[in-house]
Amino acid sequence: MSDKVEIKPYTGPAGGWGSVKSLAKIGLREQSGPEVLKELTRQNKPDGFMCVSCAWGKPAHHHPAEFCENGAKATAWELARFRVTPIFFQKHTVRELTAWRDHDLEQAGRLTQPMRYDASSDRYVAVSWEEAFVDIGAKLKGYDPAKVVFYTSGRASLETSYMWQLLARMYGSHNLPDSSNMCHETTSVGLKACIGSAVGTIHLEDYDHCDAIFYFGQNPATNSPRFLHNLRSCAKRGVQIVVFNPLRERGLERFTDPQNPIEMATGGETRIATQYHQVKAGGDIAAMLGIIKHVVRLDDESGGAVLDHAFIAQHTNGFGAVADKARETDWDEIERESGLTQGALEAAGAVYARSKAVICVYGMGLTQHRHGITNIQMLVNLMLLRGNVGKPGAGFGPVRGHSNVQGQRTVGITEKPELMPLDRLARQFDFEPPRELGWDTVATCEAVVSREAKAFLGLGGNFARAAPDTDTIEAAWQDLDLVVNIATKLNRTHLWPGETTYLLPCLGRIELDRQATGAQLVTMEDSFSRIYPSRGRATPAAETLLSEPAIVAGIAKATLPPNPHVDWDGWVGDYGLVRDAIEATFPDLFARFNERLDIPGGFWKGVPAAHREWRTDSGRAEFNVPEVMNATGFDEVEGRFRLVTLRSNDQFNTTVYGYDDRFRGIKGTRHVAMMNRRDMAALGVRDGEMVSLVGDYRGEGGDNADKRIAGLRVVAYDIPRGCIAGYYPELNPLIPIAHHALESHVLAAKSIPVRVEKAA
Repeated sequence: MSDKVEIKPYTGPAGGWGSVKSLAKIGLREQSGPEVLKELTRQNKPDGFMCVSCAWGKPAHHHPAEFCENGAKATAWELARFRVTPIFFQKHTVRELTAWRDHDLEQAGRLTQPMRYDASSDRYVAVSWEEAFVDIGAKLKGYDPAKVVFYTSGRASLETSYMWQLLARMYGSHNLPDSSNMCHETTSVGLKACIGSAVGTIHLEDYDHCDAIFYFGQNPATNSPRFLHNLRSCAKRGVQIVVFNPLRERGLERFTDPQNPIEMATGGETRIATQYHQVKAGGDIAAMLGIIKHVVRLDDESGGAVLDHAFIAQHTNGFGAVADKARETDWDEIERESGLTQGALEAAGAVYARSKAVICVYGMGLTQHRHGITNIQMLVNLMLLRGNVGKPGAGFGPVRGHSNVQGQRTVGITEKPELMPLDRLARQFDFEPPRELGWDTVATCEAVVSREAKAFLGLGGNFARAAPDTDTIEAAWQDLDLVVNIATKLNRTHLWPGETTYLLPCLGRIELDRQATGAQLVTMEDSFSRIYPSRGRATPAAETLLSEPAIVAGIAKATLPPNPHVDWDGWVGDYGLVRDAIEATFPDLFARFNERLDIPGGFWKGVPAAHREWRTDSGRAEFNVPEVMNATGFDEVEGRFRLVTLRSNDQFNTTVYGYDDRFRGIKGTRHVAMMNRRDMAALGVRDGEMVSLVGDYRGEGGDNADKRIAGLRVVAYDIPRGCIAGYYPELNPLIPIAHHALESHVLAAKSIPVRVEKAA
């Protein structure tokens, strides 16, 4: 890969020929053969496999090509021809590999054989599956289960996730953090408290019936490109799309549909946003209060003709206090905290006031803040004003990241005992599960740093790289007594071995998984709470690979005493038996699980708030008065900036496919600091100059004052004053572990306090 850095504005739309060229480039680099092209025709189809990238819905009536640029990259990445065999580790020590870039580690290829770290040679060496399971089981038997972590990334299937949580609980651990803790746990906590349901309330089809979309802190072109087709359809039929986002993201501005021959031939494109408001990072609370202030004023002036007073009276609590807060807050404060003008917010409010069915879309731009819960509460306040929950074309549409991160929580991946039917599980398998609160991601990081954690078992993911305060986590990681990584490819977490460390390579979702009863399928849940089957057919990367369920069962059998109620071997031989067990544990959500697998568009597990059933303490949806006006959790002082970490369009989470962030015009590097030109002038720094970002957090539980990242190239960018943007995970060392959302503990990665230092 060329290291030539090229930074220039991108003038094209999202999609179009740029997407086609990007796919061709990665196809050549991964030496993709006919099998990749064949599998792409099956991607997100009823008889195919569910994309291993994002969790966007799979329509009942699909397109011929039901994949996006990033989804196709993920498929090519998983089916790449390169292999990491034992010979690879004979050539490279682990210390040598720590100097490799994230991209280069995964580009090395698929892991093919179970391996154990050998400290004397600083290499991973091959072991047999039986040897690995026996040793892992023996070591687990020697620990206090409360000190052992069972982490889950967002890709593992419902079947594997259910087996994983059962293994953890039967072992005696309730430490079940997952990638939701790093992104959308704020949704789960915030929505649950306000409307009694912890997930989005809309169906994919609601985009066909809305007349307005209010869009906060999510970038579809990078994070969920298939969503662009729905946004394009909405824009074509005149839906008002009102966007609030610090950066101007091309996918929210213009889109050329690669599946539309006329647009591709003529260079045609569709304008997406009808209003685009560049809110300051953390300023969404004030922005939403401004919209509410305007809508309440319109209602007051019209004698009550704007708000849905019948809905408010029948279904909600606390409206009066929120309305009074909006009336009393002056526009100067709202403008100062949001970074937006009164006129801009009144224009957005006017759209909301006249729209009959509004969908509210949001992402980590709302959830990853110190006061992320208040962001969600304000979102609910706004939507309740006109009854925009539980009717066609209206509701909450949080956009999830990993393809099954929501589903894993559904089947028991949770550290919170109140979210799991433990009594039913205890009767079903005749054991006593732990009842105390377990460790989430933040608590796991704290336990690793304090050396309280003794063992970490990871079902996928790249935990140490995705975690906050990365340098501290990596140093402490090596003091873990046991680390088990179930993975398809090498990543940076694997390079910080504990006392005993294993790499256990698994089949990918796209590959044929043949067990005792034949080819198996697994299931996923999307962002719309729909469950789908996924059938792998591609040739496995190696005959030595085991499936994720087989690996979980192997660890379980080596660790746990026999239990006549759990037939681990039977479950591996027939995943349908696992689905029967899931149904028995969650009968309301998974009734007739195996019978409903092939319903076009998936089957809906049900969301009570979607039909106005409010499972809150009051039995009503709750308005909440905001106690703060910005979500950052720190004061705005001279010289302090709000750092926003984000993905490029050439990555998915910690997987970096390449170094070309096409939509932002940044190629060949990820070490950048995107800044407002006026801020640059005030600091005396030039476009292209190298600077350091230095931590400026002084909070309860710690600070990041000693953290610095040097060698960042300044890029003049259209971003609000006082804000800086840069790439995740490279800038994660600047996030203190203590800088997280209150209540939900989600990393506050969208508003990190930093200062800028010029190079000496």
